[in-house]
Amino acid sequence: MPARTHSRPHPATTGGVDIRLPWWALALPALAFAALLALILHPSDAQAASGDPAIARLLERAQQLLAR
Repeated sequence: MPARTHSRPHPATTGGVDIRLPWWALALPALAFAALLALILHPSDAQAASGDPAIARLLERAQQLLAR
């Protein structure tokens, strides 16, 4: 027994869709790109964060528990 197909009550409009992006939707990716580009151009400016030894021990312990 074939299933019934339901037709749409109103035909879909074929007009263009007006999509407006907020200003930050373009500014944030551009800012992130500029920051990454600056790190690539000047890698000496990127300094490694001095990690807390307690955090390093915690991560090492978590790795050991997962390896079991």
